[in-house]
Amino acid sequence: MSVERLDFLFPFFVLGYGAIVTVALHMPIMARAEELLPPDWVGQLRAHRWLAIGCLIVGGLWSLQNLWFAGY
Repeated sequence: MSVERLDFLFPFFVLGYGAIVTVALHMPIMARAEELLPPDWVGQLRAHRWLAIGCLIVGGLWSLQNLWFAGY
């Protein structure tokens, strides 16, 4: 894979991470996971909430910029 191709795809990976983690943290099954998982793990998951939201916003804008400049 060339550097140019990786540079084009990376924002989509950032957007994907943000989307997956944000959706996972807001699903109803998360309440059940809080009961089953140790409190340290739940705290670590909750700590990633703002990172995921930031990745969702930045990755979305960055992906749109890549698509615009690539001519899609």
